[in-house]
Amino acid sequence: MPEKTFEESLKRLEDIVRELEGGEMPLEESLKVFEEGMKLLSLCSERLEEAEKKVTLLTRKSDGGLEEKPFDIQENEVP
Repeated sequence: MPEKTFEESLKRLEDIVRELEGGEMPLEESLKVFEEGMKLLSLCSERLEEAEKKVTLLTRKSDGGLEEKPFDIQENEVP
């Protein structure tokens, strides 16, 4: 079976949250769905970290040229 895309995984994770919040599932099924959700959360987090590592900022140098530098999330956070 092909691996789910990030978007598919995130959608399924959202569905799981709604299912668990509904409180209609038996305990055993809730635990099984919760475990699936935790795996999806881990997968989504890993993919976001990988994407963050690949992001590069292009900044303009004083001479007008462009310079590539790695994206630093702490440096670019909005207060």
